[in-house]
Amino acid sequence: MKQNRSKNIQRKREPSSKGLSRRGFISKGAVSTLGLVLGSEMVFANNFPKGLIPVGLIENDNADDLIGKHKDLIILNDRPVNAEAPPHLLDDNITPRDLFFVRNNGVPPSDINVDTWTLTIEGESAETTKTYTLEDLKTKFKEHSYQITLECGGNGRSEYNPPAKGNQWSLGAVGCATWTGIRLRDVLEDVGVKDSAVYIGYYGKDTHLSGDADKKTISRGVPISKAMEDESLIAWSMNGEDLPMHNGYPLRLVFGGWPASCSGKWLEKIVIRDKVHDGPKMIGQSYRVPCETVAPGAKVADEDMCIIEEMPIKSLITYPRTGASIKLNQTLSIRGHAWCGSSAVSTTEYSIDFGATWKKCTLTKPANRHAWQHFSAKMKFPKVGYYEVWARATDEAGRSQPMIVPGWNPKGYLNNACHRIAVRVTAS
Repeated sequence: MKQNRSKNIQRKREPSSKGLSRRGFISKGAVSTLGLVLGSEMVFANNFPKGLIPVGLIENDNADDLIGKHKDLIILNDRPVNAEAPPHLLDDNITPRDLFFVRNNGVPPSDINVDTWTLTIEGESAETTKTYTLEDLKTKFKEHSYQITLECGGNGRSEYNPPAKGNQWSLGAVGCATWTGIRLRDVLEDVGVKDSAVYIGYYGKDTHLSGDADKKTISRGVPISKAMEDESLIAWSMNGEDLPMHNGYPLRLVFGGWPASCSGKWLEKIVIRDKVHDGPKMIGQSYRVPCETVAPGAKVADEDMCIIEEMPIKSLITYPRTGASIKLNQTLSIRGHAWCGSSAVSTTEYSIDFGATWKKCTLTKPANRHAWQHFSAKMKFPKVGYYEVWARATDEAGRSQPMIVPGWNPKGYLNNACHRIAVRVTAS
């Protein structure tokens, strides 16, 4: 499934309507007057949650090209480069290479030679140290392919209030591609893993923004149990082709269900640790949330922050795009994707009355563990006016998306609030 794609790159900005922002608050009294701004009556306005901005008011500006990626990506930062796709461009069952989000922490390597590229495995809990060429990896170990969803831990950060520092991702820092490579487990077992093994950490060839060759931008990892899962890959291919440059060419890690920061790019070394890995962005408050609930805006000590592991249940409406218009008595078809951290999505639902009532969508089974699932539904609207279609997913453990932004945290991670799109119903 594909949508028409325009030719502009977009840089995010706050809504243009005076007095409104993505993080602003609207009183119940003001909701009744929003029809003047929206251009039509806001149907079910009494159900609209206090504190939200109608999604129909959120816009994007044009920006410059991002080399190697689709021209409609939204650029959040150019040093380092970070970019996401608007939700309606993520309509494909398998995310196209040019629409897969970019999350860089430093500068990608510019001197890549696949003939001399190597991967070294070492560490306190490695039985030995081994170095492999790309050819070694491709010929010595069995190849595997999986559809795996990767999502940035900060996806949805822009909706937190008070604002959280970092790239102000909306909803497009996610994608599900077909990744091909070898199981990380097979390589670790070839090296030998001691009983003392607790974690693995990675190192990539990207360089620090400062230009200091000895300083790393990011070196994260996962527990040894996660590293040993069938779907944990050392990958060299996305959707049947070499990895794109901004997505880790020529070699990367892929861990489904955990923050994408664990899936190191431009991979050159893996360390088998006898403790939790302590590389850059593994310590302090990076990719951590408060171990206990805190008040919005609270300062939290490092020792009270816990490492993010499993990502939460989430869904995304990819068709139609927000702002769609339909005539009264016509049927609106929607579709999208749903995913979760460790299990599968059991149900998806939609609401047209701001969550007062919900109806089930049709939901496919995942292609494999950690692949997103596809949902669809058809609906009609009771009268002319402004509506929002909301999507909500529930996983096999019974965990559902919250209707609005969940518990605040200092770094703005793990926002899995219901996705919503604006729909205008006009007279037939």
